[in-house]
Amino acid sequence: MPATTGSRTRPAGPTGLRNLTHHTLFWPVVALVALLVANTIFSPDFLSVSILDGHLFGAPIDILRNSAPLLLVSLGMTLVIATRGIDLSVGAVVAIAGALSLSFIATAPDPGAVSTVIIAIAIALGLCLVLGIWNGFLVSVVGIQPIIATLILMTAGRGVAMLITEGQITTVTSAPFKTLGAGFWLGLPAAALIAYGVYLIVALITRRSALGMLVEAVGINPSASRLAGVRARTIVWTVFALSGLFSGLAGLILASNVMAADANNAGLFIELDAILAVVIGGTSLQGGKFSLSGTLVGVLIITTLTLTVTIVGISPLVTPLFKALVVIAVTLLQSPRVRDKLAARARQRAARPEEVAA
Repeated sequence: MPATTGSRTRPAGPTGLRNLTHHTLFWPVVALVALLVANTIFSPDFLSVSILDGHLFGAPIDILRNSAPLLLVSLGMTLVIATRGIDLSVGAVVAIAGALSLSFIATAPDPGAVSTVIIAIAIALGLCLVLGIWNGFLVSVVGIQPIIATLILMTAGRGVAMLITEGQITTVTSAPFKTLGAGFWLGLPAAALIAYGVYLIVALITRRSALGMLVEAVGINPSASRLAGVRARTIVWTVFALSGLFSGLAGLILASNVMAADANNAGLFIELDAILAVVIGGTSLQGGKFSLSGTLVGVLIITTLTLTVTIVGISPLVTPLFKALVVIAVTLLQSPRVRDKLAARARQRAARPEEVAA
């Protein structure tokens, strides 16, 4: 409500600014903009986009393409975390998808045939879906804690990938398969179109149907949601299945980008990046409310930061340190206690000119 002084009316404090800074996406967006500005200062052409042979090229396009696998994995991780779970097996699933698809293509009579690639993709995604269902079974039916249930597949998954590739780095030459990670559709990277298309579909389904509400209900209170008629077991099973499916699609994109299946290194630590992206985006690890838009911003922050380290010329070995610093800064600014202190200081600064005028 406005406060009056004499015949004049003045606004009652920085309410608009306080509401803005308390928004979940405010500080993640600020961090992303700060990274883009820093890159632009260091490299004035950072945000420029050029057209070559009908395709778009430039740092923003690289960010979109490089963020595709992490976005897919983070989408599944967001839904799992929203149900009070965690999926540590996504990196292993990524490795299995790449190993199975490339091994099938390598042994096919015609590796360059579109039908061969389609069958390889279908087999890999089918197995990854089964692995996600397996995780959901262990969590929702057997009752194993999610971190333990997915740790089983995290440990055994890379061994499965090694068995598929027979301990070798499998390489193939297949133009249709390479399109997934390095090709262009309509002038844009195919990987980005696939990942962001899946993102839009998931966002529409979770926010335009009851699925998102049911996921949040299970995450807030599984027992109460079950008593209210929500099939909590089915919801948990579904999100783990989706996590496996999205991780498999990410594995196909990563394998397609290098046209090689490395069971030891494919998707290594991507589960940690996915969890960081979800946390940066404001989704609580305690379950309940989730933000897909926040996850998207978190993915873009991590991808932009990785590209920044490369552009500046810093060793990629130091990248985890910069990720940690950004995560610490963003999570501190998202902390209710820190935000309350910032709001209190803002109110004090706003009140000082009024005290002087009085």
